[in-house]
Formats: sequence, structure tokens, C-alpha cells
Amino acid sequence: MSTETGNISYDEYLLAAVEMASGAGRIMREYFRSSSLTEKAKINDADIVTPADKACDALITGEIRRRYPDHSILAEESGEADSGSDYRWVIDPIDGTTNFAAGLPICCTSIALEYKGETIVGVVYDPFTDELFTAVKGQGAMLNGHPVRVKTNDMLSHAVVSTGFPIDKDTNPDNNIDVTARVLPHVRGLRRLGSSAMDICYVAAGVLDAYWEMNLHAWDVGAALLILHEAGGVHSSYRNDRNISIVVSSEALYSKIEPLINQ
Repeated sequence: MSTETGNISYDEYLLAAVEMASGAGRIMREYFRSSSLTEKAKINDADIVTPADKACDALITGEIRRRYPDHSILAEESGEADSGSDYRWVIDPIDGTTNFAAGLPICCTSIALEYKGETIVGVVYDPFTDELFTAVKGQGAMLNGHPVRVKTNDMLSHAVVSTGFPIDKDTNPDNNIDVTARVLPHVRGLRRLGSSAMDICYVAAGVLDAYWEMNLHAWDVGAALLILHEAGGVHSSYRNDRNISIVVSSEALYSKIEPLINQ
């Protein structure tokens, strides 16, 4: 039986989020590698936005306002609309915009729904691989409708891990290079995918063993962390001065990789 808040089941919210993510995916495919795809710097040249980001944001927030007019929204591109509701949608219309703008098909739409501050629904959709990661609180994690679980590997030497670097890496020496240098010799391989939501979902699905990154935001990780936890994964904060800075892994590997990162 589906868990409910008010008169609406979590599964109904999940279906709505999937439909919105699918719509965003269609927009992403239309713009991808097209001559109409321009880019504009936000904070600096490492932090950009495209017309596709704006269009996806408008589609998702417009649908939320139509379906759930009383709900609050936090979206990367359009900001926060706090209605005072117990419900808040947390949206990254395109996570991995740098990849998207460069023509690299490693990016996704991330949509989470919180109820009283706790994430109850998470959807991450990559329209280029047609991989749809979903989770409803207490119901497990799915990839295209099939259950997923984190890896059971507990050996760092067998692990393939991923990371990312903050947008102020050019001016701030606190930029993850030191941690990367510590971890790299101990693992089988290290990757930098460029989409935190995809990194976390790949840990959830047993593709990657672990992931860490600093200076993230709620829209980057909200949906993916629910998917991770429902797949049996764990995460913790390793910094409290760089927005959201997290270590993500299977429970089996956590005690091996976390001490290397959190020094």
C-alpha cells in the first residue's frame, strides 16, 4: 500500500515527477548539440546556464504550480518560492550543464519532493541513456522499474570511484585536489563525470563504488540521496563550511574511503 500525506499517495507524486522529468528530457534532446544552444556565465566561466536549463525549469515549475499550487519550490534556475507549505519541490532542471553545453551526454534532470523537510520522492532522468532512477521513501530504489542495490565490494583496490571540483577551483585553493591525490593511489579507478546526481545514482545502482564532492546544493543531491538510501547506500557530510559536501558509498566500503577524504 502506498504511503500517503494528506489525500495524495507518494506514488501519485512519483508519477507526476516522472512525467515532468520526461518532459524536460524531450527539451534536452531538442537542444543537444544544436546551433541554438548558447551559454551564459553565472558566477564565473565554470558556472553556466543555457536556454535549455531555463526551458526545463519553466516546464517543471509550471507543471508544479498547475498541479500543486500551494506547494513550495526550490529550483536552481528560478530560485525559491516559499508558500509556507509542508511540501517543497527541489529541482535541478539540468544537472551537468557543462557536459550538456559541451555536447557530452552525461547529464540529467533531478526532481525531489520533500514533506516537512524530509525527501519522500526522488526522480533522476538521463534522457540520453534513457535511464530513469526513482525512489519513494520506504519502497526501495528503481532503475527503469527494476530494483537496484549498492555494491557489496569492501576493497578499495577494487573500487571505481568518482568526484567533482567546486566552481571556485581557480581562485580557492580549497578545491579537492589534495583529497583526490590521497584517494587516487588506493582505488582501481577514479572518474569525474560532471553530474553529481548521476554520480550518486550510479553508486546506488552498483555502477560506482563511492563518490565525494564539496560545495554542492540541495538541488544537486536531493533526489539522488533518497535513491541512494533506498538502495542501501550511505552518505555523510565531511565539511560544514562549503555548502553541501558529502561522501557517498556502499555501507561495505564506507569505513575504508571516508577516512581518506575526511582528514
